[in-house]
Amino acid sequence: MNASHAIWRRALLALALLVSATFVGVFLLGGGRADVSGSGGSAEVGAASLTSQDSASAASQLALGRTLFVENCSTCHGIGAYGGDRAPPLLGVGGATVDLWLSSGWMPLREPTAEPVRKPAAFNRPEILAIVRYVTSLAPALPGNPGIPFNLDISHANVAVGFSLFALNCAPCHTITGAGDALANGIQAPPLHGVTKTMVYEAIRTGPGNMPRFGPGTLSRSQVIDVVGYVVNNIEHPYSPGGISLGGVGPVAEGFVGLFVGVGACLLAAFWVGDRTEPEEDEGHGDDGHGDDGHGDDGHGDDGDDGHGGHDHRELAHA
Repeated sequence: MNASHAIWRRALLALALLVSATFVGVFLLGGGRADVSGSGGSAEVGAASLTSQDSASAASQLALGRTLFVENCSTCHGIGAYGGDRAPPLLGVGGATVDLWLSSGWMPLREPTAEPVRKPAAFNRPEILAIVRYVTSLAPALPGNPGIPFNLDISHANVAVGFSLFALNCAPCHTITGAGDALANGIQAPPLHGVTKTMVYEAIRTGPGNMPRFGPGTLSRSQVIDVVGYVVNNIEHPYSPGGISLGGVGPVAEGFVGLFVGVGACLLAAFWVGDRTEPEEDEGHGDDGHGDDGHGDDGHGDDGDDGHGGHDHRELAHA
């Protein structure tokens, strides 16, 4: 009995350690959200250099953009951005598309055959703007392909409306907490942590990858600004009025903690109570055993007395 209880105690201790480690992992899951956008500050920096009409400045920026594009992008897109077997053409895509893919780190690829993944941007802000100027100089933007939204003001964004629009149009893929999720056929909806307001606006308007494009006919400019305000303010800086956010991954973590920590604590308490009551029961059985021995002695005494009484009667009858 004691050996089995020792095994149970070891198993419960191991389970408690596992649950504790898992709880710490879930709690810290969203703690280290690094800024992988690579831009650091606002995308508005350098707007004057991109829109400048000064011939010397524009020519210098255009030359820098062409050099960077040829060295880092032409392997797949071609020097003239006509595209090829590995990548689509970039003619007429608009400045917002080029800016988003470079700022988010999706482009350029580490390997020409690799899939785009989120990573720190390979270029600083002036270099990105130079590449945007070069690509957009090759062909005018097609209708519906916007440019970079410089001087984007979200100070008056209605985050309540933004939350409703986000829950309806964005949460099914990015989750309600913006943590991202795996979709069908190996497609991944990226997390929305570490993004700038310009990147969010550009993603909504251009629809990168498999994301649908929300043009003016779907979401007005004020609605897009409301969504951007919600993402930048509430998702980037979440508030948890109910207590610990548990990494911001939603009710799955809450149910996990409630099941394993709560039930595990109840099991530990039950076995602790059982271990305390077992010695008391064993002690009570020992006392009963001594009483039985005493009773046996009495019985033996009675038997002895009865035996001696019968012998005396036989002697009297013989006499």
